[in-house]
Amino acid sequence: MSNAVDVLPVRRGLMYLACAGATWSTTGAAVDLVYRSSDLGPVAVSFWRFLGGLVLLLMARAVRPSRSANRVPASTQFRRPPLLLRAGTAAGLAVFQTAYFGAVAMTGLAVSTIVSLGAGPVLTAIGARWALDERLGRGGVLAITGAVSGLTVLVLGDQGAAVRPGGVGLAVLSAAGYATATLLARGAGRAGRGEDPAVVTAWSFGIAAVCLLPLAVPAGLLPHTTQLGRLLVIAAYVAAVPTALAYPLYFAGVTVVRAATASTIMLIEPVGAAVLAVVVLGEQLTAAMLVGAVLLLFPMILLARVEARLAGGTVVS
Repeated sequence: MSNAVDVLPVRRGLMYLACAGATWSTTGAAVDLVYRSSDLGPVAVSFWRFLGGLVLLLMARAVRPSRSANRVPASTQFRRPPLLLRAGTAAGLAVFQTAYFGAVAMTGLAVSTIVSLGAGPVLTAIGARWALDERLGRGGVLAITGAVSGLTVLVLGDQGAAVRPGGVGLAVLSAAGYATATLLARGAGRAGRGEDPAVVTAWSFGIAAVCLLPLAVPAGLLPHTTQLGRLLVIAAYVAAVPTALAYPLYFAGVTVVRAATASTIMLIEPVGAAVLAVVVLGEQLTAAMLVGAVLLLFPMILLARVEARLAGGTVVS
C-alpha cells in the first residue's frame, strides 16, 4: 500500500473556489423568487435546499461511483472521527445558511450581506491562526481589510439600510457557521483524510437536513402557492447549481488552499451578484458598484498569486 497519494493542484483549487463563489452569487436572487412565489420561510428553504442537493449527489454517485479526488501523504491522520467531522461541517453549513436567510428577513439584504460575508474571512483567519497555525502576514491582513472595505462599498453604496441588532446578530452567527465549516474542511485536508468532496458534501447535506427538519415542520414545511410550477423550477435550480454543484467544488478547493484565502476568494459572490443585477435585472451600474468590485477583486487576485507561489503550484501547508 502506497503512502503517497495524488494532490489536487492549488491553482485548480483556486479555480474551484471561484466557480463555487460565482454560482453562490445567484442564490440570493433565486431564494428571493422562492419567497415571492410561496410562503416558505428561511428554515424550510434551507431544509429543501439541503435535501434536494443530497438527492442529486446520490443520483450522481449511483451513475458514477466516487473516487478520492484529493490524495495527500498518509503520514498524518486527522484525529477526529469522520462522523464527528461531518456532523460539525453539517452544523456549520446549516447555521451559515439559515442564519443568513433569517438575517435578510430581519434587517435586509445589504446589512446582512456586509456583516455575514465581511465577518466570514475575519473569523476564518482568526480560527486558522489559532487552530491550524496558518499565518496571513501583513499582506494577507491588508488583503482581507481591502476585501471587507470593497464589500462595504459594493453592498451599501448609496442605499439607505436599516440596521437591526437582531439581524446583525444572525449575520454574525452565519459568519461563524461558515468559518466553522471552512476550518473543519481545511483541517481534514491538511491531516490526510483524502475523502471525495462529493461524499463529504452528501454527508453534510444529509445531517444538516435531519437537524433542520424538526425546526422546519412547525415553521411550515410545505409551500402554499398558486405558482407551483415556477416554484419547483426555481427550487430545482437552487438544489442543483449553487448547492449540489458548488459545495463539492468548495470543499475540494478548501482542502488545498489556506482557510483565510479561501474565505476571501469566496467574496467573489457579491461581485457576481452585482454583475447579475446589471446584466440580467437591468439595474444601473453605479460608481459604488464599480469601486466596490475593484476593491474586492484586487485582494482576491493578490491572495491567489501568493497562494500559488507558496504552494509551488501544488500544495500549501
